[in-house]
Amino acid sequence: MICIGRAVLFGSLAIGLVMLSLSFDLALAFSAGAIMTLLMSEILILKAHATTQQNPRKTEVWLHLKPEARPVGASGAKVFLAVLKDTYLRFAVLSLEAGCGFFAFSTMLRLARAAS
Repeated sequence: MICIGRAVLFGSLAIGLVMLSLSFDLALAFSAGAIMTLLMSEILILKAHATTQQNPRKTEVWLHLKPEARPVGASGAKVFLAVLKDTYLRFAVLSLEAGCGFFAFSTMLRLARAAS
């Protein structure tokens, strides 16, 4: 959870900095943030699907585990990959929700601008 969360946090930081650089037009900033956040969500979904073909010992998460905490055997590797896939998908859902929220807020700003 921590390894994947850290990677998503760095991606979110980059998205936030792009949004900050576009803050002269809030609707544009939130639209750009939405697109990038949805792209991050898609990448996380692709990573989740790729875990079924990965060797668990070659993942970053495996390297961060202490040797005594690493799962043992084929069944342990399957459980490890299932948890890894679930974690990727959990962060993908959170990114998707944030991206949809950004799009909704951007649309509200554009409608408010058009109404005035």
